[in-house]
Amino acid sequence: MKAVVYKGPFEVAVEEVDNPRLQHPNDVVVRVTSTAICGSDLHMYEGRTAAEPGIVFGHENLGIVDQVGEGVTTLKQGDRVVMPFNVACGFCKNCSAGFTGYCLTVNPGFAGGAYGYVAMGPWPGGQAEYVRVPYADFNCLKLPEGTANESDFVLLADIFPTGYHGCELAQVSPGESVSVYGGGPVGLMAAYSAMLRGAAKVFVVDRVPERLQKAEEIGAIPIDFTKGSPVDQIKEHMKGEGTDKGVDAVGYQAQAGGAGREEPAAVLNSLIDTVRPTGALGIPGLYVPSDPGGPDEQAKSGRLLVAIGRLFEKGLRLGTGQCNVKRYNRQLRDMIIEGRARPSFVVSHELPLADAPSAYEKFDKRIEGYTKVVLHPGQG
Repeated sequence: MKAVVYKGPFEVAVEEVDNPRLQHPNDVVVRVTSTAICGSDLHMYEGRTAAEPGIVFGHENLGIVDQVGEGVTTLKQGDRVVMPFNVACGFCKNCSAGFTGYCLTVNPGFAGGAYGYVAMGPWPGGQAEYVRVPYADFNCLKLPEGTANESDFVLLADIFPTGYHGCELAQVSPGESVSVYGGGPVGLMAAYSAMLRGAAKVFVVDRVPERLQKAEEIGAIPIDFTKGSPVDQIKEHMKGEGTDKGVDAVGYQAQAGGAGREEPAAVLNSLIDTVRPTGALGIPGLYVPSDPGGPDEQAKSGRLLVAIGRLFEKGLRLGTGQCNVKRYNRQLRDMIIEGRARPSFVVSHELPLADAPSAYEKFDKRIEGYTKVVLHPGQG
């Protein structure tokens, strides 16, 4: 089958690889109809992780069940399903408590597994024609038959739940004000989720015009950080006060000012200054224990200079960590089905799998309006 294979920094290729096969009675093999490129994929694409050439990318996957293991009880051939990016067993201590992003079974020696991602277990990604899904009864979420809302449903694999997770970590409540740093797909989903949760005022901080325009289109207030301190701009809107809550949807490749200078703790420290005393921060943005491309030796080892004294002084609460998609995907699916949510507004391009190398390059450079790309392996 054809799949997107990592070749080295800034290079992927669509190559022939072995088809997945059933390896356990609880497996299914899914024929992928939609698979998205994630901002997290760009960390590997840019050589900012320990990813080795040969890995098949893709953790945002939707498709049709093609093969069914004899131990699977709730799925049948032909079912349309979307899979959380988290690979999880469903029965370990963490899964039983709802922390499926930290499964203790699927990636021995590490808490958490994912498709097609460095250090996240032996699970090939789904930017391919087929993908194997283990513990399929637990990991597959059934969707309505047909092709309706395909570009909405594929976002249930990661970014829609992850954006919602950022708001859950910050405990966003009706009537509150929220600052979202990062206007990429997850940031836009966090802003959208804040509004779904009843937030009264939502700010989105970024520098890319297309992202800021998308934020404005959904009713958020765009803040261009190249035009001055985002903290000052937000407080001007808030008549001198900070916002009730804040979400970091950027992570460790944050930039400071308009010069494109990388400063890994810039967003964390800006949020500490932006959110009012006794407020809360949600941090779904990715931080890593090792960054080969970090701007200094501390950053390369995942140690950042965060204003912890200011955080303490203001009595701020914070929540961190990757999304436990299973906590949210069923409810968010039903909101899509009932027309209450249309997260696909963030999708800028839908392309055949063959166009993946060009799509990665343009998405990485934030050019030509590339905000979120969905690949369709079945299209030529």
